[in-house]
Amino acid sequence: MRIPDHIQQTIDAFSRLPGIGPKTASRLTFYLLRQNEELAEDLSKALLDLSEKTAYCKTCFNITTKGQEECPVCSDSQRNHRMICVVEEPLDVIALERIGSYQGIYHVLHGVLSPIEGVGPDDIRIKELLDRTEPEEVEEVIVATNPNLEGDATANYIAQRLGGRDEISVTRLARGIPMGGEIEYADQITILRAMEGREKMNK
Repeated sequence: MRIPDHIQQTIDAFSRLPGIGPKTASRLTFYLLRQNEELAEDLSKALLDLSEKTAYCKTCFNITTKGQEECPVCSDSQRNHRMICVVEEPLDVIALERIGSYQGIYHVLHGVLSPIEGVGPDDIRIKELLDRTEPEEVEEVIVATNPNLEGDATANYIAQRLGGRDEISVTRLARGIPMGGEIEYADQITILRAMEGREKMNK
């Protein structure tokens, strides 16, 4: 049996999402077919709003609402702007904010260094991070990339680039997060211990 084109297009669209294979994409598509039109309309509107109403903070590159130049963290004068926590993705900011104890600001790289995949320093927001440390009176850069080969390589590269800056302490989250784990999936207590036990990278 040949699946109608419009159904196959939906399956193909779901298949392009991370972690969703053809079988899951098919199940999602046929689930939507069984529901009333209201669910499909709500989903469609949510996806359109996601694209039309989301922007990136001009300072830290975290997500924010379109029309706002800075995200709520960067625009908060009560935060410690001398402490920057560097993360891979916006989801990591959400995970770190859940612990409620970190009062600094963030910098979102939108990726990590990966020579195998052809991702170099110019492909992620490392230059913007280095530029931020020049005019701002930054005292500490906390590198909170995931504890895996790519995350460690990115952390070491950042520490190397900031190595000559005696006024900046470069630290790395402690190994409360297991090797190969991801910050966005870690529980709040593990993240808190990793943040509190961070280790200095530049001697």
